Amino acid sequence: MSTFSGLNAAYTGLVAARHGLDVTGQNIANANTAGYTRQRIETSASEAPRLGLFSTGIRPGQGVLVTGIARLGEAHLDTRVRISAGTAGYTEVRAEAFSTFETSLREPGADGISTSLQQFWAGWQDLSNQADQDAPAIHLLAKADDLAQRIATGYRAVEDQWSTLRSSATGVVAEVNATAGQIAQLNDQVRITLAAGGSANELIDRRAALATTVATLAGGVVRDNPDGTIAVLIGGSAVVDGGAARELKLSGSASLAEGGVVQVEWAHRPGAPAALESGELAGALSLLAPADGGGVLTQAAAGYDTFARDLATQVNRIHGGDGAKGDFFAFDPSRPALSLAVMPADRSGIAIGDPAAGAYDGSVADRISELGLDGAGSPDVQWANFVTGIGSATRSELQGNALAALSASSAVQQQLSSSSVSMDEEQVNLLTYQHAYQGAARVMTAVDEMLDVLINRTGIVGR
Repeated sequence: MSTFSGLNAAYTGLVAARHGLDVTGQNIANANTAGYTRQRIETSASEAPRLGLFSTGIRPGQGVLVTGIARLGEAHLDTRVRISAGTAGYTEVRAEAFSTFETSLREPGADGISTSLQQFWAGWQDLSNQADQDAPAIHLLAKADDLAQRIATGYRAVEDQWSTLRSSATGVVAEVNATAGQIAQLNDQVRITLAAGGSANELIDRRAALATTVATLAGGVVRDNPDGTIAVLIGGSAVVDGGAARELKLSGSASLAEGGVVQVEWAHRPGAPAALESGELAGALSLLAPADGGGVLTQAAAGYDTFARDLATQVNRIHGGDGAKGDFFAFDPSRPALSLAVMPADRSGIAIGDPAAGAYDGSVADRISELGLDGAGSPDVQWANFVTGIGSATRSELQGNALAALSASSAVQQQLSSSSVSMDEEQVNLLTYQHAYQGAARVMTAVDEMLDVLINRTGIVGR
């Protein structure tokens, strides 16, 4: 075996150690880079040359080969991060919406409808006790108008929240489309780099972070392709496949009043909905859905309408019973909460008592004042049930979001424990490759000295 082969073995050792130092330096430089996955060089021993017809003896291998740079991520941990991110995105949107709506109720508190109801009933009671006085009547009309305004304000808050959420969903769809386009571009770069024999680890890190973003927003699921690219699926259909990206769009009702369905559909197949299963978009669509489809905001708006309609009906049934004064409340049946209005302008338009019983009779006002105590069907109980239901649902959504956020955080921590850079470990690797480089250099020096003796000193002994 030629002595020169020792130089080659030492040289490959130098190359491998240098690559190891380069990769270790890359890891240390990106120790605080979000989304970076630590790397290691992969090596294999170079085989010994095969024995020829005239070759004899045992020969060692020919050094070491650097076969690649491994990205030390765990696919199953990445999958868990994406799944938990989709669930957390879904629950976060719902929890935030419920919390916002509960806050808009202002219950319990001086600005809530419950307080306004109590003042409204108290106004009727005062009027029944002072049936011949103008002041209680003026006070009652003011409280009645305040109650109607609070009901309308509550309904408008739901309308505004619905519109804001739909606008936000439009923005999320645009973000998904932009992210999908970036993933497709990275897929092309990864495929070209791998085909040329290069390392695409940093590109893959960027692509993985974007895939997690799609999972958070729309519940995207990732599938690996043989050429190193990925496909991102939403509801079983590919929003990204290799270098191609397909766009989504938001369609349907533009306002709560329209009462139609809001859906995310494929831009290249109008009318074909994207079957969203998790993510922020799925959470938003669940809130924007019609009342019969489980849409919380549309159900809340319907609750305000029902409350306004029932309140007016119960008061009017007593107030207009004798037919002399007519209805106390008026409303548009198509939008009761927004149109609820007080009809009397002054005391003369209020049915206080039986006209035949004299000016001091307050029997009608007294009966109306007791509506708040009229069992399960009273406006007070109806509103209390409405508020209690929202409060209970909000607590449930907040708890669900807390658990989902905890699960997502746990998944990320496990992913980081596997893929993030450990400075202690890199310091050890740094010393290991440094010593390997020094050792290979010593081998090369020794072989060089042997060759010097063989070439320059052989045959000159004794001269």
